[in-house]
Amino acid sequence: MTPEFSFEMLGITKKFPNVLALDNVDFKVKVGEIRALLGENGAGKTTLMKVLCGLYRPDSGKILVRGKEARIRSPKDAIGLGIGMVHQRFALVESMSVLENVVLGTKMDALFPLRRARADVEELAEKFGLKVDLDAKAWQIPASEQQKVEILKAMYRGAKILVLDEPTSMIAPSEYETLFKSLIELSRSGTAIVFITHKLKEAMSICDTITIMRRGKVVANCDPKEVSAKELAEMMIGRDLQTEAPQKSVAAGGQAVLEVEDLFVENDRGMMAVKGVSLSLRRGEILGVAGVSGNGQTELMEAIAGMRRPKGGRVTMDGKELSKLPPWKIRELGLAYVPESKRVAISPGLSVSENAILKSYSKSLSRGFLMMKESVSEYARQLVEKFNVVAPSLEMPAKFLSGGNAQKIVLGRELMSDPKVIVAGNPTSGLDVSSTELGHGLFLQARAKGVGILLISEDVDEILKLSDRIAVMLGGKITKVFDRTPPLDELSLAMTFEQ
Repeated sequence: MTPEFSFEMLGITKKFPNVLALDNVDFKVKVGEIRALLGENGAGKTTLMKVLCGLYRPDSGKILVRGKEARIRSPKDAIGLGIGMVHQRFALVESMSVLENVVLGTKMDALFPLRRARADVEELAEKFGLKVDLDAKAWQIPASEQQKVEILKAMYRGAKILVLDEPTSMIAPSEYETLFKSLIELSRSGTAIVFITHKLKEAMSICDTITIMRRGKVVANCDPKEVSAKELAEMMIGRDLQTEAPQKSVAAGGQAVLEVEDLFVENDRGMMAVKGVSLSLRRGEILGVAGVSGNGQTELMEAIAGMRRPKGGRVTMDGKELSKLPPWKIRELGLAYVPESKRVAISPGLSVSENAILKSYSKSLSRGFLMMKESVSEYARQLVEKFNVVAPSLEMPAKFLSGGNAQKIVLGRELMSDPKVIVAGNPTSGLDVSSTELGHGLFLQARAKGVGILLISEDVDEILKLSDRIAVMLGGKITKVFDRTPPLDELSLAMTFEQ
């Protein structure tokens, strides 16, 4: 007899220093069910799934897999029980082929290791609509294809429970439907799917049930057909949601503050990622750069911020060339940088306070070579309060912050530096509803003060909401510029096909 539940997590509690991450959590998913897991940053979603996948051990509680109690002490135990997880940032070996990535670490035929594996992988890909070139190197395929490879990896290992962490964050809107069709096919085969997302429309469109967490507890289980997006958001944050979104004022249309001229930049593999890009950012303007991940956006940002030396072209701010300056000097001139990966901008061993003041060693915070502890604490406290960072203590090591709260530290640190120009990469990716609205409001406030903002984002809704002009980046080039907000379909098409 087939059990009703694919897995059951009962009374799960997990503590970290000064943090109760999970408080007696019950979470059950039926066989073949697609269940959304929603919550603010730091609500405990990722921690709960890491317990299921063997990355963390709970302090108390038990897990049942297909009706039987399971002891999950490591990821190996979880894989053996048919549990797979696709993380937000993919974990492929770029120099290996797609097929080699799928079978990596599994037992294979001694004589013809890849021949039989190829047939099995092709069958899985055909069955679940996950077709991809098995002979291509991982670095050669776009993010949407890499995601298929990650799902194939889990299914090849016999996953009957699949956890997806922000699965649409790395792909274009035009590719959502293909992903959703594959997930529906997987669910029809009996696979239980946990869908972690901050995008409420996605949760409501594809998921059978929605579970909401807040401060380490499950606070609601909902049928998406019976609730509105506003009601879901209010359950997530535990209060009424501000219904009025921040409004853009008319663009100031000032003179250019940042100019990029015929820029060429190589990626880490020595291949040209930015190919002759030119753009101009005006004071009091938000210039959005839209594009699917992997089209040169990262290299463009890093070159502007001084993190990567261009191979050709130039970058100027207020007439001063930045192309050959070190990052600290560029920041001193008034450029703030929010990188795509916020974890690289956090020092995990330092405290929340110390991370808050990184790059802000001003006279108001120091006396000679010594930092003034009270001033540092007050500055950090203001940042934590203004950006709603969930941290039990300012002296807590930053490594214990959730990804979203670490991101808010970085965003707050840069916005509080009184910049002339902000270069931001996916600044609200992974943030909850209220934090995203806060971030958007602060960007618009900075814009109103005359700050030029280069917003590089894979979130089309964010680009459309905030941008005065939109440049589309595809294949390392700016392929189209919209001087006015275009329809969603037109922008999505431009992100996928050169026009």
